[in-house]
Amino acid sequence: MTTATGEHITVLLGEAVQALVTAPEGRYVDATFGRGGHTRAILAELSPAGRVIAIDRDPQAVLSAREAPDLLADPRFTIEHASFSQMPATLAAHGIDRVHGVLLDLGVSSPQIDDPARGFSFRFDGPLDMRMDTTRGESAAEFLARADERHIAEVIRDYGEERFALQVAKALVARRESGRPVRTTGELSEVVAGTVRTREAGQNPATRTFQALRIFVNAELEELEQALIAALELLLPGGRLVVISFHSLEDRIVKTFIARESKTEFDRRAPFAAPKPHRLAALARVKPGYAETLANPRARSAVMRVAERTAEPFAPGSGA
Repeated sequence: MTTATGEHITVLLGEAVQALVTAPEGRYVDATFGRGGHTRAILAELSPAGRVIAIDRDPQAVLSAREAPDLLADPRFTIEHASFSQMPATLAAHGIDRVHGVLLDLGVSSPQIDDPARGFSFRFDGPLDMRMDTTRGESAAEFLARADERHIAEVIRDYGEERFALQVAKALVARRESGRPVRTTGELSEVVAGTVRTREAGQNPATRTFQALRIFVNAELEELEQALIAALELLLPGGRLVVISFHSLEDRIVKTFIARESKTEFDRRAPFAAPKPHRLAALARVKPGYAETLANPRARSAVMRVAERTAEPFAPGSGA
């Protein structure tokens, strides 16, 4: 959310940092820098020996970090332009292979939403882009200009959970075939509004379609799955994984991953073999409090899940 002064409000700021930072001298990854709210709060908890490596796939977010005087002056801080699924390679370039904590704050930041040129919001008319990394990939308009009706419907249904997905896809293809392909957020909103006749009270008819296209264009769910695997491999024993989600598709992936990695696995084909130990322990599920949701309506849908990396078992013959 952006306030009247243009300030970005970081969701679950105190709760996330409290859950994440367990060692003041530790190394932490803010894998979704945004505008640095969580990063600055993490740095405030660290000793001079601590370190924060921030990552963001949005070039504008990286630029904002590199132009921030307080961050430039802090030797404990580093920012890199990368997607969070690329964490291992990004950290390896800095000589780091294990960390004490990883934070993922998913979704779209207020500066992205509030910039019409980015094409994320139906509240402003602008180019239908929706890419978080504007240096690569296909925009939402380009996808809609080439995809067939079936593919468009699948994207809107699967990523937006839109029950009128087929009707929206038909309308988009019909408009394209008439020589007027959708190129702006306003045009997309107009098509959806003329197709989706009912919607939850207070929700714009285009909400689910915009969500679906954004998730698809940025491969957000696939990126998240890869990032969770990468984070688990990077965490030291006792290290924390903190993930803040803003819709059910994301939270379901995080919940399933933590649950799967929190179970000890037995191989039924080899009943006498040692079980594969669990690698995570689920610690908490946190929702924003009343005061935060009142001050920041965007926080209403947020869910934070916290897990801890378990101790690694000694390898046979290690002498331990």
